[in-house]
Amino acid sequence: MNTAAQPRTGAEPVAVIEGLRVEIGGRAIVDGVSLRVLPGRIVALVGASGSGKTTTGRALLGEYPPGARVTGDVRITDGLIGYVPQHPATALNPARRTGALLGEIARGRVRHLPAPRRRAAAREQVLDALARAELPSDGALLHRYPHQLSGGQQQRVVLAQALLLGARAVVADEPTTGQDPLTKRCIVERLAAVARRGVAVVLLSHDPDVVRALADEVVVLRDGKVIEAGPAEQVLRAPDRAWTRELLAAPRDMRADPARADTRAATVLEVRSLTARHGRTPVLHHAALTLRAGESLAVVGRSGSGKTTLARCLSGLHSDHDGEVLLDGMPLPRSLRDRDREELAAVQYVFQDAQAAFDAHRPVLDQIARTAVRLRGAGRAAARAEALAVLSLLDLPAQRALRVPARLSGGELQRAALARALLARPRVLVCDEITSGLDTVARRSLLGLLAELLRSGAVPALVLITHDLGTAALADRVAVLEQGEIVETGAAARVLTAPRHPFTVELTTAARSMKVTGR
Repeated sequence: MNTAAQPRTGAEPVAVIEGLRVEIGGRAIVDGVSLRVLPGRIVALVGASGSGKTTTGRALLGEYPPGARVTGDVRITDGLIGYVPQHPATALNPARRTGALLGEIARGRVRHLPAPRRRAAAREQVLDALARAELPSDGALLHRYPHQLSGGQQQRVVLAQALLLGARAVVADEPTTGQDPLTKRCIVERLAAVARRGVAVVLLSHDPDVVRALADEVVVLRDGKVIEAGPAEQVLRAPDRAWTRELLAAPRDMRADPARADTRAATVLEVRSLTARHGRTPVLHHAALTLRAGESLAVVGRSGSGKTTLARCLSGLHSDHDGEVLLDGMPLPRSLRDRDREELAAVQYVFQDAQAAFDAHRPVLDQIARTAVRLRGAGRAAARAEALAVLSLLDLPAQRALRVPARLSGGELQRAALARALLARPRVLVCDEITSGLDTVARRSLLGLLAELLRSGAVPALVLITHDLGTAALADRVAVLEQGEIVETGAAARVLTAPRHPFTVELTTAARSMKVTGR
């Protein structure tokens, strides 16, 4: 099998990778990868975490992990390679306005001109880069600092920087991770527009819908090797390899078994007229929800719509609110500090950033076991034994849990965070975007675990905060948030296939548009 993505045009490549091998400590993390990057084309590198896609993408920038031994050939044949990171704020100087960031690059590119012409020429280059990145050219944006821009605007400023530098290719590293369908569609349209202008795009992504919507060619990586490559339509519609089919498979749903569903099940959690604020700014308006035993509820909406604030109110992490949160009919104190041990255990929160939720210097197993000690009064030995049993249930080997957090993968850390929450024996489990940074295999595995926990009764009720409508479709019910208001609720199948509110229609339409193969 040919392991390089094959072009469908006779254009000269912008960059070529031939037989790339990257070793760390004698272990190959990229092994024999070949790739041709063509102008105006989008090639997607896909694979599970640790497959080598990021190492391959960054090789085009001449960047490798510290201490790496590199063999093979990486040639940049035409111009510079730009880079759009997953978190664009990290690539922007927080102390400089947008205009200054772009102007500095533009001035460096017009130094060959006579001095009287440089200022106007530099401004013209900035305006052209803004247009190519689909940013407004008004003075307001140019006067803002990075923290005053949305995530999407930050991403476009980074893209504008790359275009100003004359980049003939751009490496886009997980550009849609953690984004709602509307924002995701905008990012897809932006990258497609860049490609139409003749710039090559190397897309690193674990999102099959984004790959379907954008890619001309797909390269599938596993354990550092290319196992399948070819035209996107061919690879995505009729993959040759079982692993590729596994990557593209749909996760198992979390809906209750209809034969066992009990519409009379007791209400576990109820939210009444919840109005929350950040300082003086209202971010939730009179939210009302109910969650019954054995039920999963997905909360969806755009970034900034109030999803995480709602979740934090439920768990006592955000206390600046009016209204009530009732557990089994009894009001919960607003703040964690005012909840007793039983109330703390009853509502457990699993964070999106699992690594940040663990102490970096202590073994993961010790931190998991401590939950049973602190919230249930278990002895240390019993807590450790229970932690090991739960980790086994979640398919996380004990020897992995003995490590510090940095030595676990993202999927393993999410399982560990879930295990820690389960040791509290909660009545309600609140999961905040816990699959957003995971590849499709890890995501499907984690969602499958949640489904089993819900069916078995180990988790009586589940609240799933998500930007992904595919994940939301696996739940029993969906609540849609827009600008702090719950605009629609109902059975997941009905809300996502026959929405009634205009915003839900817009959201579901955007999600469906992402499933269309090709540009």
